[in-house]
Amino acid sequence: MTNAVNRQPIDVLFAISDTGGGHRSAAVAISAALEQMSGASITWAIEDLLQATNVPGVRSAPGLYDQLSTRWLKLYNFSFQLTNSQSTVSFLSRIVYLIARQNLNRLLTERRPRLVVVTHPLVHRLVCAARRRQHSFRVLTVVTDLVTLHASWSYPGVDLALTPTDEAYRLMHKRGMKSSQLRRCGFPVHPKFAAEQRDAPTARRDLGLEPDRFTVLLTAGGVGSGRLGELVQTLEQQMPDKQFLVVTGKNRALYEELRSGPRLPHTHVFGFVNNMEELMAASDVVVTKAGPGTLMEALVMRKPVIVTEAVGLQEHGNIDFVLNYELGFFCPTNERIVAAISQLEDPVRYAAIVERLKHAVPRDGAIQIARVIHQQLSLQPVGGS
Repeated sequence: MTNAVNRQPIDVLFAISDTGGGHRSAAVAISAALEQMSGASITWAIEDLLQATNVPGVRSAPGLYDQLSTRWLKLYNFSFQLTNSQSTVSFLSRIVYLIARQNLNRLLTERRPRLVVVTHPLVHRLVCAARRRQHSFRVLTVVTDLVTLHASWSYPGVDLALTPTDEAYRLMHKRGMKSSQLRRCGFPVHPKFAAEQRDAPTARRDLGLEPDRFTVLLTAGGVGSGRLGELVQTLEQQMPDKQFLVVTGKNRALYEELRSGPRLPHTHVFGFVNNMEELMAASDVVVTKAGPGTLMEALVMRKPVIVTEAVGLQEHGNIDFVLNYELGFFCPTNERIVAAISQLEDPVRYAAIVERLKHAVPRDGAIQIARVIHQQLSLQPVGGS
């Protein structure tokens, strides 16, 4: 498989927006699955379609999202509610397309994809509007939220939409998507997570950690937000016998703060990592916010989770997903996190959660999606005039 640097014709265009890391991560996971299945026989590329519009405000969506999801969360949630209808999203998308159509058409003409795979809900209306004008390709949407779906995810103009959960499937069907347009394929977690087969003591030994010490992985997502520093201090004070793996993501200030402070010998601090599958394999429990990416990675690894918070309304349903299927705990305070870790030390309770995980979460979501992409590539493209 080739991810071309120059804008050459390709088989698959992943149309994303870098609003948070999850949409690009989904595209990377699916492309890795395609590579496993096809080698270099399918060419692909990833493009941030909102940036490509070059529309003021829209093109700066990634930076704006980072600010809204950290400093102005109430405003973000208000915007979510205000636009949470298909008519509103369709109206706004038409305006953006009218302004951006030359830029979008230029990109699609240069790429000439046979299939566009959309991993962001604000993109597929723009892609389909461009297709109606002058392009021929199929459009496949991969939903990257679990339960609480913004109305923008539901758009009958696409050829097929793949959902990660039954809850997402039912909601999109209720909002007007036909059954023939919907399929549940699991969440697009990178195949390397499912491929990691080491048990926890072996993985710990390979990483130079204490193999027989109960180990907790603490992460706050790619941007390293939340109360992570305070939580580490609390856990070290109240559970000094545990081994902690702390991933601060891109939060360099938090990384330096934790590295420079007095740490217990069994606390290991990491910045942004590319071997999360190894750290999860080495862990007994994963403590994370309710973002779908890290959460589903942990569940695919069959690790009980402790969810600390939801950042934005779209993550609230992820907490319900964990609780309804009894896959872990929701602990919004440090005290409750300590109590939950203690409960998970009970071997019987721990084994019961792991058994439920086997039935609740498919491990091969990215592979299933890659198979659908192969099927879509074999079909006739849908075109405009």
